[in-house]
Amino acid sequence: MITLMTFALLVPLIALLYVGLLMYMILKAERGTGRVVEIHEFIKEGAKAFIKRQYMIIFTVIIAIDIVLLVLFGFRLALAYLLGALSSTAAGIIGMYTAVNTNARTVAALSRYGLHKALKIAFRGGSVLGFLVVGLGVLGIAALTLIYSGWFKDMESVAQALRDVIGYSFGASTVALFARVGGGIYTKAADIGADLVGKVEVGIPEDDPRNPGVIADNVGDNVGDCAGMGADLFESYVGSIVSAMVLGLLVTTFREQLVVLPLIVAGIGIVSSLIAAQILELVRGKPSTVLQAVSVTAIALTAIITLVYLAKTLPDMNAVFAYWLSVVLGLVTGAIIGFTSDYFTSKDKPPAQKVARLSQAGPALTILTGLSMGFLSVFIPTVAIGLSGLAAFLMGSSVGGFYGGLYAVALAAVGMLSVTGIIVAADAYGPIVDNAAGISEMAELDPEIRDLADTLDSAGNTMKSISKGYAIGSAALTALALLFAYMAAAGLDPSRILLLDAKIIAGFFIGATLPALFTALVISSVSDAAFVLVEEIRRQFREIKGLLEGKAKPNYARCVDIATKYSLRKLLLPGLLAIISPLVIGFILGPEALAGALIGAIVIGLILGLFQGNVGNTWDNAKKYIELGAFGGKGSEAHKAAVVGDTVGDPLKDAAGPSINILIKLMSVISLVFATLIATHYILRF
Repeated sequence: MITLMTFALLVPLIALLYVGLLMYMILKAERGTGRVVEIHEFIKEGAKAFIKRQYMIIFTVIIAIDIVLLVLFGFRLALAYLLGALSSTAAGIIGMYTAVNTNARTVAALSRYGLHKALKIAFRGGSVLGFLVVGLGVLGIAALTLIYSGWFKDMESVAQALRDVIGYSFGASTVALFARVGGGIYTKAADIGADLVGKVEVGIPEDDPRNPGVIADNVGDNVGDCAGMGADLFESYVGSIVSAMVLGLLVTTFREQLVVLPLIVAGIGIVSSLIAAQILELVRGKPSTVLQAVSVTAIALTAIITLVYLAKTLPDMNAVFAYWLSVVLGLVTGAIIGFTSDYFTSKDKPPAQKVARLSQAGPALTILTGLSMGFLSVFIPTVAIGLSGLAAFLMGSSVGGFYGGLYAVALAAVGMLSVTGIIVAADAYGPIVDNAAGISEMAELDPEIRDLADTLDSAGNTMKSISKGYAIGSAALTALALLFAYMAAAGLDPSRILLLDAKIIAGFFIGATLPALFTALVISSVSDAAFVLVEEIRRQFREIKGLLEGKAKPNYARCVDIATKYSLRKLLLPGLLAIISPLVIGFILGPEALAGALIGAIVIGLILGLFQGNVGNTWDNAKKYIELGAFGGKGSEAHKAAVVGDTVGDPLKDAAGPSINILIKLMSVISLVFATLIATHYILRF
């Protein structure tokens, strides 16, 4: 076991060394000159100001929760919680710092060397966040498990260690929630404010330097899509590994091997991702094709190496194939979700093109057609998750009994998330090239360079669509694994949980409403912040003489400050709902009702999260399809209708939808942490 745990420690250290190398290569690259650097500095300062103020609020909450955990559960769990929060924070801040320092360098590379060099620099910037997430995640879990268990002294010590290591997942979840919600509110308030006044009222193009909200919009790309997404998948990654290890303790056959297997699969995924990332360094081609080749290579390598490892470790070939196929099911399900999201949202595919075509009849049909495509897009991923979970359970239970089946479902989640390094890298590449395209537009560079930047940005939009679907799908599987671990910790026999039980039905209905309530709070927060920003942008166009003619400069900093202030003011209520609701349900109605609430939240959260992410991207890409010249192009009636659809979809795809991922995971991990207390201290006993 110690040898295997050494592997689980060394691989993430290699990933972190690779991060250091990438940062050195990025910062050494040429940054550009003149207007490019000036705009880059505006974006960097805005991002720094937001992150500093956001994490001050987050850590006020973190310290308060940590004190409660220290009193209730002792030093070890409280320390694990704090380390999980710090690791998630470090990944988000360092990843975002690198992203905002990569955007101008991507523009400079486009200007001097062309598309391939710029693609390499942008993907390196995304890879910093990707490999930070997996490196810190596996390193934290492996180190804490080893230390807390007395270097794997015996399985009882390991069981006790994992009860405390759950705190690491809780810490990551808390940071992820506030980072995702705060970043989402900021980025969409800025985006909507800039679009409503700039595009709709004044009629200037996107990323026009005359728009006072344009810098806040570009800052938002980093704090939402980069830092927020990194924290989201860090939480899923850590949660899936910890819950699978906890469930591995309940399987009687090959118990020791199964407890460490999630860490080994994660380590194999890191190695595969490191190898796959080099494809982009060596191969030239269309950016979207190269990025997809990197992802497919990482998935294939992970599957092959995992099979070899299991064949050498487990003496029973039935067990080898049962657990290997569970990992493969997770990998394949992740790919299905990602590519389904791409199909329903890409501007090159029929759904978005249909929305664009019907936009010629006005915004009502833009909204209605988009809604229908959004709901349709939910069907295949949801069925895929359900069937993969069932198949994994049947295979696991055939070799490990009932708990072997639950373990196999958790292992499928680990399999899906084993290539998180590449998925996060590809997603973080998106805001980098989006910023690069914006900078080239604002700096009024040559049209040829702007076209190349748009080519990179188009590939980034594809990867963002794929990763959004991947994030909610993996969140559902992770939450399911955490739910099973909660049931075991609370002393509930999952095989005897009956959906006809009155408490479970009550809990199910209450839990099912929480994603809807959470969505309402987030969208309302975005709307309120966007309204204030719209008023400020209008004021500047009205009062700054010569602004619209390009003879005067807008006050970018004022818009950044407003977006920061109002997004952070609206941050706490959705966050507290996610933290408090499972405790209220559990301590009042009991552990069975809480299990029902988690099931309801996971099912409805999955559907709402997928729907919102996909429908927002469909409206966005329908607009972009029209902007390429279809149905009258920019300024046409179809374009005006599509802008309305895109504006409605913005808070859905980048704020409310992604935040639901974290809601369902955080509810599950809080339930797991407090399971024993809830089981013994709940109020309504009948």
